[in-house]
Amino acid sequence: MQKVLDDFVIYLKSEKIVSKNTLEAYQRDISFFINFLDKQHLKAWPEVAQEQVIEFLSQKKSENYASSSICRFLIVIKVFFRFLKREGVIQINPIHILESPQIWQLIPQILSENEMIKLLNQPNRLTRTGARDTAIMEVLYSVGLRVSELCQLQLLDVDDHFVRIRGKGNKDRIVPIGSKAIEAIDYYLSYREGSGERDEPLFLSRKNQPLHRITVWKLIKFYAKKAGINKVISPHTFRHSYATHLLDNGADLRIIQELLGHSSISSTDRYTQVNTQQLQLAFHSFHPRK
Repeated sequence: MQKVLDDFVIYLKSEKIVSKNTLEAYQRDISFFINFLDKQHLKAWPEVAQEQVIEFLSQKKSENYASSSICRFLIVIKVFFRFLKREGVIQINPIHILESPQIWQLIPQILSENEMIKLLNQPNRLTRTGARDTAIMEVLYSVGLRVSELCQLQLLDVDDHFVRIRGKGNKDRIVPIGSKAIEAIDYYLSYREGSGERDEPLFLSRKNQPLHRITVWKLIKFYAKKAGINKVISPHTFRHSYATHLLDNGADLRIIQELLGHSSISSTDRYTQVNTQQLQLAFHSFHPRK
């Protein structure tokens, strides 16, 4: 991926004749995007879909980047994808219809506890797919996993109380898992086919292949629509909601940092912004001299 970025910089220098500052900004923004894709275990540009762009912009929003900066990220990425198509690196531009005003409607939001319960109740547990999808969503919410971490889970990674997660940078962490998620997994296993080898992926596709993150994305979108939830959500919404609900109910920020696998407290600190907004809303709603 880095090689293509180098070619992009040469293209900007030779054909677009942009200023030095603009060139540095483009190179920096695409480098941020490439680092994000690396952490998603994406190694080739044809694998990148609109969903990854939206999730990248969502992450930047949660890191308190200004609206103007997020719009700049989108513009730079769109220029970059046009370059990739022109050079034959990709056959289809996944974001050619994505416009700046759409971003604020597409960036995932946090679900309330009631919305989360409603969403978790949508799959038909009497079917193999429904049992699997229930277990997937229960695990995402109970453990706060990244979708890539969920897809990497193996049968041996889960016991009655804890989950071993292979996180960013091949760093493993052991985190608690709730009883509802364990019940959902046990029920799914009664339907699950496969070899049963302990190093086999926990969640399988309908064809008993390792589950792809795009499949997880699509099933969550499907059940959100079925539940009548108008917010735009993604697998990462479960992680955001997990952290926010823990914080709302009194969990220490350092504990949440460990559970999420953040190397820096600054990554976890963004969840306090939600609480700050709630405090502000409460103040303006109830204080007599607001």
